Amino acid sequence: MKKRFLLLILLAVGTITVNAQSFTDDFESYNAGSTLGPQSPQWTTWSSADGGTEDVNVVTTDAHGGTKSIYFSSTATTGGPQDVVLPFGGPYTSGIFTFKSWFKVPTGKTAYFNFQAENTAGTTWAMDCYMNANGSLQINNQSKTYITASYPQAAWFELKVVANLSTNTWSVYVDSALVGSFVNGTNKIASIDYYPANANASFWVDDVSYSLTPYTLPALNASLGNIDIQNGLVGAARKPKTSMRNLGVNPITSFDLLLTHKGTSISKSYTGLNIASLAQFNIELTEGIVLPLNNDTITIALSNINGLANDDLPSDDSKTIIVTTINPAPGKIVVAEEGTGTWCQWCPRGAVFMDYMNYNYEGYFAAIAVHNADPMVVTDYDAGIGGLIAGYPSAVVDRNAAIDPSGLENDFIDQIVKLPAAVLKNGATWNPTTRTLKVSVTTKLNTSISGDYKIACVLTQDSVRGTGSGWSQSNAYAGGLNGAMGGYEALPNPVPASRMRYDHVARIITPSFTGHPNAFASATNAGDSVTYTFTYTLPTTWLDRKMNIIGIMFKPDGTIENASLSNITTAVNNGYQIGTELGGNFLGMEKLNGPDAIHLAPNPGTDFSNIVLDLNNDANVTVEIYNTNGQRVAYKNYGSLNGAIHLPINLNEFNSGLYLVKVMVDEYPTTLKLLKK
Repeated sequence: MKKRFLLLILLAVGTITVNAQSFTDDFESYNAGSTLGPQSPQWTTWSSADGGTEDVNVVTTDAHGGTKSIYFSSTATTGGPQDVVLPFGGPYTSGIFTFKSWFKVPTGKTAYFNFQAENTAGTTWAMDCYMNANGSLQINNQSKTYITASYPQAAWFELKVVANLSTNTWSVYVDSALVGSFVNGTNKIASIDYYPANANASFWVDDVSYSLTPYTLPALNASLGNIDIQNGLVGAARKPKTSMRNLGVNPITSFDLLLTHKGTSISKSYTGLNIASLAQFNIELTEGIVLPLNNDTITIALSNINGLANDDLPSDDSKTIIVTTINPAPGKIVVAEEGTGTWCQWCPRGAVFMDYMNYNYEGYFAAIAVHNADPMVVTDYDAGIGGLIAGYPSAVVDRNAAIDPSGLENDFIDQIVKLPAAVLKNGATWNPTTRTLKVSVTTKLNTSISGDYKIACVLTQDSVRGTGSGWSQSNAYAGGLNGAMGGYEALPNPVPASRMRYDHVARIITPSFTGHPNAFASATNAGDSVTYTFTYTLPTTWLDRKMNIIGIMFKPDGTIENASLSNITTAVNNGYQIGTELGGNFLGMEKLNGPDAIHLAPNPGTDFSNIVLDLNNDANVTVEIYNTNGQRVAYKNYGSLNGAIHLPINLNEFNSGLYLVKVMVDEYPTTLKLLKK
């Protein structure tokens, strides 16, 4: 570890200023093209290996002021190896700590930093800041999103954090504009860590500074912390949280609390306490409030502290916040597809944020975990998502730009308020003996549409489990070394298969990742309806009581217009509707000899291809072929067949392009994609 200077006197080195409670650095005094750590007594790296691969170069490629800055980038899925730390001389637990840093993030790129709460990096995270590729900014801690905002891309901007550690009020500013405040579950700060967190990271940093204004304790002062209430959809129930911190010298033994909201009030008295100086008393009200249609205020005030009318500093005895509510568009359901894998050490983050969204926005949020290179992989789905994301974990919301899973809420809010062109509804029949699930997805148009809208159906399952090493979850959060993450910090690395239950697992997408083309050629006006059906035989390892059905309507550009969401029971209660059959799966179907018993070969093909079947029993087989305009271009009834069979397709009769081959084996359909070169 590098030697440190005691920060007890003013030290001036070129354009660096340091004392016990402040620091500024504009990087102008350093040699460009060289690493930062060996040139500075303040800057170091995560492992204190100054000058190595973790260190960052001083550059002249861009700068906010002067000609020099530091530049971070990565080509690794999990980020790094750059990992640069600036200790603050703490840790600090009281006073007002102010941090400023200028950033420039190119359009479509990402940036990231975190605050550490202890002098030893990796002990406890105090805050995470994600600057996402879509221009959104998230402030997180302990797997919770505190602030969502935006930042200017391809331009220098100042990000400022003012942490009143005495009152536990953390405020974030972008170019001097307040974008949000929060109560931090880790109210301590010791250092900042700049880290390019994924393969899409690219950003410059300049003009870094921090300062601490100490706090002097009066004799008696009960200070109310920020009001913590989760924003959400109109009508959602919420239980406010807050805290009272003793910012006086004398112990606090009693106080009263009053919450007011929309003309109603909740009062509580707390007695028999012994809250020491600088200690904090956490408060979670058991009485809930209902989020209003329009944004409204909540006020919480403390009084009667130790039986006195006022304490020595009444100005911090109350707080008022505006509760932000979201009014969802009627019938709108947002789809989130997350790329994940048991091999991926950072993918617990995706699981935590998907669960968070599913819990807070139940019924409006359709979660789909698309697994990669593990026992839960669905090959076609995995390949499709892999083409939309740059690394794992990543997510797409309604098939828009890829984001880190921590940004799901921000993208969800953007989408849930958009009035969809149509509303979808699931119906079903379910035979538990044959395990045959027939699904109908009925789409009713809200408005006239035109173009190549598509339709698909996804089955997902919760509580998926298995045995063997492939089912164990790699876990970078083990031991808390990379911060809290929804309980994964208390689990080992890897998490044994016996302790894992995987939720939202994609089981199948039908008829394809991009959906059935021109699905609404016969229904283009407001009020028109169209129904498509899907038939599945569920393997016995798929728990029907844990299955979800998600119907998806795609826009012509491939993004998602709207979706339907239900479990099997609800879909059955809705009633099955007759419609156009688009296939399903043959897994577990007794007619076929294994999951690979039906496929196309060669595919792609030039002159010919074959439908390859391996039938256990006699079955009637028919084949239909459709072009991408939804027109049937070939049909043949082969009658009763049995055994291993090749059914030839003469491709010389077709133009180059993509075709859908629908094969009916008795009443069981499936649809395959065929590419003619």
